[in-house]
Amino acid sequence: MLGIILCGGQSSRMGSDKGLLKLDANTWAQTAIDKMSILNIPVKISVNSKQYPDYEAVFPPTDLITDDSTLSLKGPLLGVLSSHLKFPKEDLFILACDMPLMEPSLLYTLSTYYQQDPSFNVYIFTNEGEPEPLCGIYKAKGLSIILDMLASGRLSKHSMKFMLEHLDTRAIPATDEQKKFFRNFNAHAALNGL
Repeated sequence: MLGIILCGGQSSRMGSDKGLLKLDANTWAQTAIDKMSILNIPVKISVNSKQYPDYEAVFPPTDLITDDSTLSLKGPLLGVLSSHLKFPKEDLFILACDMPLMEPSLLYTLSTYYQQDPSFNVYIFTNEGEPEPLCGIYKAKGLSIILDMLASGRLSKHSMKFMLEHLDTRAIPATDEQKKFFRNFNAHAALNGL
């Protein structure tokens, strides 16, 4: 398994690159990497081509995955499928960089479900019945199905949630206490109290 920190968004509402924002002494991207350390897996950072120079100044180039320009996609799905194309045999543990409240124990919980019952293509939490696709495990086999759908024109919506509708997904309901860990931050005003 390979950990992937999704940083490739436009950060238009935030006004600056979210992955490079600082929380205490670390960037949000490094904070996400540190949270994944509980899993003892290698971790890479997914970025778009415009971000690459800024991230290369902070992280080793070997740890960066640039969005694949052959994929006619946008958003998180582009980062996930670009990572899959680069590492097609690896199952991917995805974590968005803009979820700085995420607790490592939840990552460990997902990993445990994945290890105990490998029959699913995706392992995610749900929050009030809605999927939380930006913290989840995506098996290589399932991502290959989505790439095939994209190539054949059958992936009519290019969203993570639409992708989940086409894969065998193990959804774990988040407890009331866990729901706050899935909060993502998209604007400076939301950072108050962080």
